[in-house]
Amino acid sequence: ELPPSEFMQVADSTWLVLSVVSNGRAPSGCQATGVTKIARSVIAPLAEHHVSVLMLSTYQTDFILVRERDLPVVIHTLAGEFDIYKEESGECVPVTCDDVSNGFLKPKPAASPTLHPVQSPQTRFCVLTVAPDTLPAIATMLIDVLFYSHSPPREAGAGSQDLDSITFFAFSLIEGYISIVMDAETQKRFPSDLLLTSSTGELWRMVRIGGQPLGFDECGIVAQIAEPLAAADISAYYISTFNFDHALV
Repeated sequence: ELPPSEFMQVADSTWLVLSVVSNGRAPSGCQATGVTKIARSVIAPLAEHHVSVLMLSTYQTDFILVRERDLPVVIHTLAGEFDIYKEESGECVPVTCDDVSNGFLKPKPAASPTLHPVQSPQTRFCVLTVAPDTLPAIATMLIDVLFYSHSPPREAGAGSQDLDSITFFAFSLIEGYISIVMDAETQKRFPSDLLLTSSTGELWRMVRIGGQPLGFDECGIVAQIAEPLAAADISAYYISTFNFDHALV
């Protein structure tokens, strides 16, 4: 419904959303959460089969976006370890490999992954949620932060390896659940009694991946970051964007 514009870039692929639901077993207290929770079981196998993914971690859960044309490979790759369902008219219907066998290609030998530059700014971030019925109370502030508060991005100097600070604000509204990532300074502008965070209220630091826009054809970027963190039991949120990837630890 958006009018065409020379200022709007649209990726040519159509993406499908995967969400991974546990089988009811409670995670142990020391288990890493976020993207590292599914690093070995989902992200690494998809990378090995040359499936490009976009990650969207939220306060509530993690979503993996895959291109529609890759769905047969995704299902063949994950069917051995997961029960896979598709949503039809609001109902979850089991999917079998036979349903998508047409178009499945055997994986090619993996190429060496590209090494992208990473930056770790000094900015500290909060991962928050808001009760939907309180959203109108902060709507004006949200609009101001989203559209009016940020200066245009500065081009990093040729010799700058680290950024002192980074402008990053992520807002998602998925099936009524709201998730927000904002820097600690921006959080102070909001009414503290309306923003809900974990009981520890811990702050997060960011690693930004990519020296220039990454595009959507490369595979394994998320796996490169998530697998070592999972091996060290480090929780991480991961947010892919049009231009860069961002890991919050």
